[in-house]
Amino acid sequence: MQVKDIEIDQSLKELTQHRTAVLPIACYETTINQNIHGYIPLHWHDELQFIFIVKGEAIFQINEESVAVREGDGLFINSGSLHMAEEGNQSGCVYICVNVSPHSVLSQELYTTYVSPYIQATNLSCLYIDSNKSWGKLILHAIVKINQLIQQKLPYYEMDITVQLTLIWKNIILNGFPLEYDQTVMLKNQRMKQMINWIHLHYTENIKLDDIAKAGQLSRSECCRYFKRNLKTTPMRYVIDYRIQKSLSLLQQESNVTEVAFQVGFNSTSYFIDKFKNSMRMTPFAYKQYKIGDGY
Repeated sequence: MQVKDIEIDQSLKELTQHRTAVLPIACYETTINQNIHGYIPLHWHDELQFIFIVKGEAIFQINEESVAVREGDGLFINSGSLHMAEEGNQSGCVYICVNVSPHSVLSQELYTTYVSPYIQATNLSCLYIDSNKSWGKLILHAIVKINQLIQQKLPYYEMDITVQLTLIWKNIILNGFPLEYDQTVMLKNQRMKQMINWIHLHYTENIKLDDIAKAGQLSRSECCRYFKRNLKTTPMRYVIDYRIQKSLSLLQQESNVTEVAFQVGFNSTSYFIDKFKNSMRMTPFAYKQYKIGDGY
């Protein structure tokens, strides 16, 4: 299954239902440039995410860290981590993604000892899975196996999936490094989510830098540093980019360009067109015609 859009709520939490008929797990194949935005927008979810790059290269931004993942390797993204992705070097990146509830990785009796400490650790937002490492090879093989099991749905396949999940998690733990629980890092992550959440609730309004900083209980300068560290952009640039994201689905409907511009918070059609061209490499009208002609 190819996922072309990731539905998220105002807090950036992904709304996709990550489950098979029985287990709280989902596995799907993603071609990054086929996403409605041309990239995977910023979001987070409670589920643990295990990724295997089938083709090309992906650049992931996870909290403050940027990670390039090459073909044949993978990535673990921890529960609650803000992340986004774009393809590297126009490589037509395709990856298999397994999302699973932390409570389903191991039995409830083992959860407190072997899962909870890892999802709460502040130094484990993500982990590169290297196919040249023996533990990495086992994890990547298990991701592919889970994908096959879900597609084939042979008798008792759910039990086989739980075996593969146990193998994945055991090798994450065996990779072994001291876990850290830094309250300062936790607070930073919380403030970042608060500011982004505020933007997503108020993007149609006249937003100022002071408003965003206030949402994160920060000064203007500190607010800018947070966005620079986490998203490699400025707060107001993020507002513009988010407005353009929100305009994409509207442009595929009957609304004209001027109506869309004002619906997503721009107070000038020409300014909207200019920023849209900078972001999407085409005008809003050209995008609208392209998507309508594409059958969207």
